[in-house]
Amino acid sequence: MKNVLVLGATGQIAQWALDFLQKQPEISLTLFLRDKNKLAPLPMTNTRIIEGDVLNIDQLTDAMKDQDVVYANLAGDMEGHTQNIVTVMKTLNIQRLISINTLGIYDEVPGNFGEWNNKEIGEYFPPYRKSADLIESSNLDYTIIRAAWLTDENEVDFEITHKGDAFQGTVVSRKSVAYLVNQIIENPKLHSKENLGVSKPNSDADKPYFM
Repeated sequence: MKNVLVLGATGQIAQWALDFLQKQPEISLTLFLRDKNKLAPLPMTNTRIIEGDVLNIDQLTDAMKDQDVVYANLAGDMEGHTQNIVTVMKTLNIQRLISINTLGIYDEVPGNFGEWNNKEIGEYFPPYRKSADLIESSNLDYTIIRAAWLTDENEVDFEITHKGDAFQGTVVSRKSVAYLVNQIIENPKLHSKENLGVSKPNSDADKPYFM
């Protein structure tokens, strides 16, 4: 049995990920969230739910005990969250971390869309960049996923770029990101110690969705 802790389990990407993960009988899930009443109804086989706050290191420690993989799907105080996650994982000798981040933190989005993206969400880049920096310097076995602008399309269609490469697309479905998370949990050696950009092939800023 593989024990997987989901931090921020009420997030929209996490909800898609749970749909994938709960179909795998060899996975035991722990869902860590602030309010269990916000959790969408799902079959709860091999699943436990813990209410708590990642910023509370004692609560986080209790949730993280005996876990094999930590999947962080968080927003808000990204630096504080990440510092606690890294600290507790090191204390408990847990290695595998999957962390959802955002596009643009390395100025890796080209063209007019990159300029527009910087204006729309650039103020959020510093804490997300700090989160990525903390993880990369931690010596944990991490995968950072920098997702493009997220859509609710019921599709799995994505391509990957690596740190230092320009983003190829502008959007990606939450389901696609969740599918990638599921792939990594199934095969923890996949994308080990990689910082990935994830977007839908051939998506561009010419669509009215953006401009």
